[in-house]
Amino acid sequence: MRGLPHGFLGRRGGVSTGVVAGLNVGTGSADDPEAIAENRRRAVDAVLPGALLATVFQVHSGDAVFVAEPWPHEARPKADAMVTDRPGLLLGILTADCAPVLFADAQAGVIAAAHAGWRGALAGVTDATIALMEQRGARRDRIAAAVGPCIARASYEVDEGFRDRFVAADPANAAFFSPGAGRPHFDLEGYVAQRLRNAGLAQVETLGLDTYAAEDRFFSFRRATHRGEPDYGRQVSLIGLPPTSA
Repeated sequence: MRGLPHGFLGRRGGVSTGVVAGLNVGTGSADDPEAIAENRRRAVDAVLPGALLATVFQVHSGDAVFVAEPWPHEARPKADAMVTDRPGLLLGILTADCAPVLFADAQAGVIAAAHAGWRGALAGVTDATIALMEQRGARRDRIAAAVGPCIARASYEVDEGFRDRFVAADPANAAFFSPGAGRPHFDLEGYVAQRLRNAGLAQVETLGLDTYAAEDRFFSFRRATHRGEPDYGRQVSLIGLPPTSA
């Protein structure tokens, strides 16, 4: 992804206040809409000034869509990944513990962004993203991908039924759960990264940043839930093609 505008943004640098203080970009929160709009403007300016921001209505699915231009907010498709080859367009994925994944085949001029919570990851959202990129001329042996800040294994306690879903899909998935006594803990970042490697991508990077533990840097749905807070913010991960790449 070197040379392409992209970034995994956190909560710092925004205008929101209260429990969503910072760079909250989530329209699903109860935050002031004007604050959200200003935070989105700042996010775009930080990565690709003047770009048009495209987002989808994220539903924890395995679905990816092609983006030619941003949809009106109320008409966003229900999907969890976007692919484009259009310069001047910035793809934005919102997260608050789920894994954001950015993709690029710089040679083909094809980029993508995916929202990989456990449901979407297990449903193959990253595989669907790669397949759609290939339809636009990308090659998986040239695609670089990066997994951004998400909840880490140490913070992600789950139940036995959760683990059983993954092991039933592939016995090798047991490696992504902590062994031993007590409730299992799930390595979402590791699972997503391994699916990307198994898909044959040229390069896969992980940031190793825990959204739950780093309160000063990231929003976290699980942290807010554990504290009984009435709302939670969302951070955004962005990737775009500069106009000059047309």
